[in-house]
Amino acid sequence: LKRLCTGPFPSDSAMEQAVPMLARRTYPELQSQLIVVSCYTRFDNLAHGPKGTEATRSLYTFRMDPSDGQMALISVTNDPVMNPAFSRFHPFKNVLYTCTESVAENGEIVSWEVCPRTGRLTKLSSSNAGGTSTCYITLDMECENMLVVNYWNATIGVFGLSGEMDDTATLRSMYDPNDGREMKARHDKHVNHSMNDASAQKERQSDPHSHAVILEPFYGRIAYVPDLGMDVIRQFHYDKEKGRLISGGAMPSGPDGRVALGPRYIEFHPALPVCYVVNELSSEVSVFEFDFKCAKELMSAGEKDAANAEPTLRLMQTVRTIPDAYPGQLNTCGRIAVHSAGNFVLVSNRGHNSITVFRVHHDLETPGMLSVAQIQHTRGATPRHFQFDGSGQWLITANQDSDNIGVFRFNLATGKLEWTGHEYLVPSPNFVCSVRPHLAVSAGPPVPAKL
Repeated sequence: LKRLCTGPFPSDSAMEQAVPMLARRTYPELQSQLIVVSCYTRFDNLAHGPKGTEATRSLYTFRMDPSDGQMALISVTNDPVMNPAFSRFHPFKNVLYTCTESVAENGEIVSWEVCPRTGRLTKLSSSNAGGTSTCYITLDMECENMLVVNYWNATIGVFGLSGEMDDTATLRSMYDPNDGREMKARHDKHVNHSMNDASAQKERQSDPHSHAVILEPFYGRIAYVPDLGMDVIRQFHYDKEKGRLISGGAMPSGPDGRVALGPRYIEFHPALPVCYVVNELSSEVSVFEFDFKCAKELMSAGEKDAANAEPTLRLMQTVRTIPDAYPGQLNTCGRIAVHSAGNFVLVSNRGHNSITVFRVHHDLETPGMLSVAQIQHTRGATPRHFQFDGSGQWLITANQDSDNIGVFRFNLATGKLEWTGHEYLVPSPNFVCSVRPHLAVSAGPPVPAKL
């Protein structure tokens, strides 16, 4: 739907007529993949303040041509799911999970069946996320449990998956960094969490605000949670059998003594024992080395000893994501991604409206550290999210406040982004999920290697 309209968004009836026509012009299914874009449908119950257009449909599915990066809209959802804010595709089933974002009521974990041929999403199930402003989903290595983060009240839930096609999520445990205490900020009266001045920072950091949860890729038994409100990375021993997180303490998300960092996301390198944390408020990336010895000690510690565990991450470097001359209070970082080849790390800047590409240095005494390779404008406002396609050669940006997504060519050798001119009108896009449907559905996950 390349610039389907330049004025108001089309009506629901117009969309229903447009999608079948576009579907007839789509690319061969076996040579392409799906791109699912989620949209904000209701602004008044968000912690932050989008400036674009409220969507009437929550999920848009495009098919991408891998030869030139062009996309065609092939499906939009009819189900009234409010504010889907994060998506995760199942590694061996044609199931997409989304979670919904609201400060006023608990979020939902929604599962969708993905049709490889039409791109149609059929709602399968919905589960209560157990907290507000649900913002992140991770599946464990065995795809038996789902770890879910609720940003506003900072809780992290472990949900068991049924194993059926709908994979209904059932709550097994909930970790609350507030220990049941009332939050200082009120959901019905709070600052705009898109702002980054001193007053906004003060309120945003008056309470814990968990923003993501990932499992390290070596054992799959240590979970990391960036806490934007407390400027720390929390570490946990993930007890898969009991479906719970055992607190192992926390470490600063940047140099000791620094404040107003705002850790948002964390990503591991695909080959090195290194991870990268994007600090939303300070517009910085912190580079950490993974400590195998401390990790094994945390995994073997009892619940009481785990609380006093040594940090499993060691800070190596902190680098800025925007030019030094650009005022930091006018920017907040969004997404961080490590390219699958392991040579580049990318970060989106909301305010500067750019993506910064960092080169990963493999030839240093301590490999994994970063230097800036390029800063590229995203051709839109507030790039909340971006995603590579399955080949790693195309990058799709979601410009939340200008109601558009765009496609860039990614140079695998230099890390340079090149604008393709492929731009698509999508209301308030907040997340891009790259989906390569499974043509032959597997019976289960691969058996993890013994370590």
